[in-house]
Amino acid sequence: MAEISANAVKELREKTGAGMMDCKKALAEAGGDPAKAEEVLRKKGLSAAAKKATRAASEGAVGSYVHMGGKIGVLVEVNCETDFAARNEAFQTLVKDVAMQIAASAPLYVRREEVPAELVAKELEIAKAQAREQKKPEPIIEKIAQGKVDKYYKEICLLEQPFVKDDKKTVQEVITEQIAKIGENIQVRRFARFVLGEGIEKKTENYAEEVAKAAGLK
Repeated sequence: MAEISANAVKELREKTGAGMMDCKKALAEAGGDPAKAEEVLRKKGLSAAAKKATRAASEGAVGSYVHMGGKIGVLVEVNCETDFAARNEAFQTLVKDVAMQIAASAPLYVRREEVPAELVAKELEIAKAQAREQKKPEPIIEKIAQGKVDKYYKEICLLEQPFVKDDKKTVQEVITEQIAKIGENIQVRRFARFVLGEGIEKKTENYAEEVAKAAGLK
């Protein structure tokens, strides 16, 4: 049996909010693997953070981040359960970190459930076509394609992206840790990312084309 360190127990407790003894037992059952131990806690219904994630969150804060001398700007709404928690320094820091994440990593959606089904289907078909082009065996093409789609989710979905301050964690894992520490459900609701000048050239070209058509030149 793997030796369970006090530090490993402490880290699992901070991440899940479960009791010390429950964390120790889960780590022992998982052979010392923190990810497997977290799954053990969830299956047993002992992860406090997982329970809190189902509660309503209607308070919170709108955070902002401006980068590169005003070239990139972000607004993000992060919700919690109470105004008291919204004023908590740890929560405010989290909101700023999430805004910085969006500025740096340019996600398109908050979570994978928001990605349009037709977009996912298109990525799946492209991945399958690429696998067939590489002469991969037909029985494993679906698995290969699904793996590429999962990678795609990690690129475009905020919660699945590696956290910019610690790429060993996802943004969702960082939020889950704060749920355990603050004691309230925390959800990223929406965001907007602005890049200076984005789309102007395209709009200008379209306008010029429309003028040419109206003049009978096209």
